[in-house]
Amino acid sequence: MLSALDLARRIESGEITPAAVIDLCAQAIDAREEEIQAFVSLDLAGARRRAEAAGLANRPLRGLPVGVKDIFDTADFPTEYGTPIYAGNRPRGDAALVALIRRAGGIVLGKTVTTELAFLNPSKTHNPHDASRSPGGSSSGSAAAIAAGMLPIAVGSQTGGSVIRPAAYCGVTGFKPSYRLLPTPGLKHFAVYLDTAGLFAAGVADVAFAAAAITGRDLRVDRATIAAPRIAIARTNVWDQASTDMQRALDAAANAATAAGARVTEPAWPAFLTDAFDAHAVIQDYEAFRVLAFEYDQHRELLSPILRDMLDKAAAVTADDYDAARRTTKRARQALAEFMGEIDALLTPSAPSAAPRPDTTGPAIFNRVWTLMGTPCVNVTGLKDASGLPLGVQIVGRFGRDHEALLAAQFLEKAIKVAA
Repeated sequence: MLSALDLARRIESGEITPAAVIDLCAQAIDAREEEIQAFVSLDLAGARRRAEAAGLANRPLRGLPVGVKDIFDTADFPTEYGTPIYAGNRPRGDAALVALIRRAGGIVLGKTVTTELAFLNPSKTHNPHDASRSPGGSSSGSAAAIAAGMLPIAVGSQTGGSVIRPAAYCGVTGFKPSYRLLPTPGLKHFAVYLDTAGLFAAGVADVAFAAAAITGRDLRVDRATIAAPRIAIARTNVWDQASTDMQRALDAAANAATAAGARVTEPAWPAFLTDAFDAHAVIQDYEAFRVLAFEYDQHRELLSPILRDMLDKAAAVTADDYDAARRTTKRARQALAEFMGEIDALLTPSAPSAAPRPDTTGPAIFNRVWTLMGTPCVNVTGLKDASGLPLGVQIVGRFGRDHEALLAAQFLEKAIKVAA
């Protein structure tokens, strides 16, 4: 994989140029894209031209190439949202996040594959670790492109588990920030109350570098003193659905953190989070039926059966149901802040298992409650199942404490490497 932080440092020192990094990506794309199919559109020639711009290496992203999930509008690429309904769609402007990436000196290399309208219908993308396995979804292409060394940075989004889960399946770092830390205007929404833009990179320091460069916030972890965090294990209300390998991996991560000096505890799973878990589906379905009103009402025949059926059922969710779920969410967010008062981060699975077969994107059961809570989440790599496929564990931080969450994830990532 390509380290965004390492490449940025090498550009800073004059060892390489942004154009040379484009060439590294092009070599990996030439070698693996036919098999992986991570991109829906590419412009390598245009990226090379833009990489020659004066002063690019002095901007925050140092001229690094970025892949953008194809539910974010781009003025210079088609934006089709993974559905034939929008075949050939050419937005007149960039999504806000894309514009910020360009402003920071990032070069949009291409659009990465998304599942249909960022829902559950599997995409064409294959998992780089095993082409017979799913890369997850809905940010399929972004996670796979990072894992295959085609990009140092990629953009995704999460409504249920669409950043953390594919990151886990593909063995890369995924960062779902606090809700709205990254802007979403120009993103094709599925559920506005939930949709969160996120980032993929090779490691925690890389994704923290990218997030800092784009947002202008102090999020980097490579220059910080990392103290041993207070970590609480969260096996959650669906722990019995985690595979044996996943359960062992979580214990191994906790043991590694303890050995590295972290204070690891295991409080009882609070009932308010189980209530919030149930509220997620109500909010998602109610909003999706309204956000996708045009697609459902005017182009229903072009929707996949899995999305069409979901929207059919979502029509029965009432405003009263939705309002009650929102009230449950508000209470849970307040209770979670109190629950984590003496905790720096929660440790929980990123997915129930390693990557499943390609006819599914995998369940988001270990992600959806954190998306609803709006908390920062980081997939941490370094663990594997019995067959050698990546397993991801997830650091969940406190809302608005994204730097602390990234620091805890960096601590855990290093602890797992030492223990390996």
